[in-house]
Amino acid sequence: MRNESAPFATPVPAASEAPSDGIDALIATRLAALRQAQALSLAELAQRSGVSKAMISKVERAQSSPTAVLLGRLAAGLGVPLAQLLTEEKAQPQRLRPRAAQEVWRDPKAGYLRRQVAERHAGSGVELVEVELPRSAQVGYPRWSGKPYRQCLWMLEGALRVDYGDERFELAPGDCLDFGVDRPLVFKALGRSGCRYLLVASPD
Repeated sequence: MRNESAPFATPVPAASEAPSDGIDALIATRLAALRQAQALSLAELAQRSGVSKAMISKVERAQSSPTAVLLGRLAAGLGVPLAQLLTEEKAQPQRLRPRAAQEVWRDPKAGYLRRQVAERHAGSGVELVEVELPRSAQVGYPRWSGKPYRQCLWMLEGALRVDYGDERFELAPGDCLDFGVDRPLVFKALGRSGCRYLLVASPD
């Protein structure tokens, strides 16, 4: 059971958490590959995502540590799940993924922690992601420009507010929320501590 005396506001990096320079290099490689696969210029991706050409170039050269908000805009502009910017392309998903092998990424600004529990399966398109938000942290994403997909959020600890377009939901432990990426999204930790939840993503 989690130690409630250790607040999310001062998270301790997990042992499996990748060093900043390593994850920045991976993001740089994945962003460039995904952009080139769609034959998009820097200017075209900038127009789609609302991220400047200069910033995209810095991310692709691993000269900047992107935030969750910036990555969300880039993923939305590319029309791909966020996981495709944060994990390596693998031919065959692993049947067993020990916790130590699950990719972990922390937002350098908000402290948002994202753990890729299960990779996106090529056949089903389903993936599992665990998220921790520190106290008062907020992360927003624009509407995806590509094919929408569904998400099911299961609240594990703390309290969370989710703005799904014009709809607003407040979740407590045990609550489950079904929504998509066809509208702008904002996640905000509520209460005196942070929160933790599990996201299950699947094709719409």
